[in-house]
Amino acid sequence: MSSPYFEILAPSLWQVPVVFNSPHSGSILPESFLQCARLSPEALRQSEDCYVDELFSDCQSLGAPMLRALISRAYIDLNREPYELDARMFLEGLPGHMNPGSPRVAAGLGTIPKLVAEGEEIYRGKIHLSDALARIEQVYRPYHRTLTALLNECYNATGFALLVDCHSMPASAVKTPHVSSADIVLGDRFGAACAGDIADMAETLLQNVGFTVLRNRPYAGGFITETHGTPRHNRHALQIEINRSLYMDEKTQEKNSNFAAVRQQLQGMIKQLLAYLPKEQQREAAE
Repeated sequence: MSSPYFEILAPSLWQVPVVFNSPHSGSILPESFLQCARLSPEALRQSEDCYVDELFSDCQSLGAPMLRALISRAYIDLNREPYELDARMFLEGLPGHMNPGSPRVAAGLGTIPKLVAEGEEIYRGKIHLSDALARIEQVYRPYHRTLTALLNECYNATGFALLVDCHSMPASAVKTPHVSSADIVLGDRFGAACAGDIADMAETLLQNVGFTVLRNRPYAGGFITETHGTPRHNRHALQIEINRSLYMDEKTQEKNSNFAAVRQQLQGMIKQLLAYLPKEQQREAAE
């Protein structure tokens, strides 16, 4: 489907039962949103996974599609439940079927975020609940319908589907007393979202192309990974978080001199991973 909020990068020939997804790399900030925000566009973009879609986009030439968001994560977070909303943000009360008590809401990072990554408030004041619901209906639901349809197409063709959910993380997230840094964090919900042999292979391949890799800490996989990963049904989901400092200046959000090399490393990993997986019945990509 055509949407101003997201798009599918489709291969000319879809050869493997894999879908790549980049829900946080969009940068569009609607004018109506900017008018009620107290932050500059540059500040609002601090939460984005800048350039992640580009880093992984070689999946297209290797026979797998990518679904990528075009809209900014500050406007709506597509890696949340549909109604993880903070009651303190709205002029009206929340209906009972919504989830205002999740840890992500408490952190200010619900479906309609309250804060950007630096912990700054996004809005000048409270907003109407109808605004949030419109974003969910116009952006969130079509995005998730499209992602589900792509994965179902894989599964119906081969009895197998793998979702690779692509993200980035601040360098500070992987600096702990025990770990000086890490390049990649793989999240498989501690084995609940992806078969162990697939996650193990992805880890090995990432290490083989030169990355240092952690598993499930501090990121085990979000709503999308949890929703689409059911290994017992041969549906697998694997989240990949890449350290932003490898390929960009985290303050200016500009690519650094290492960007092309990181993309090439990821291309090598993707090529080998796709070769390891079951082959799709080759078919022309949908328009």
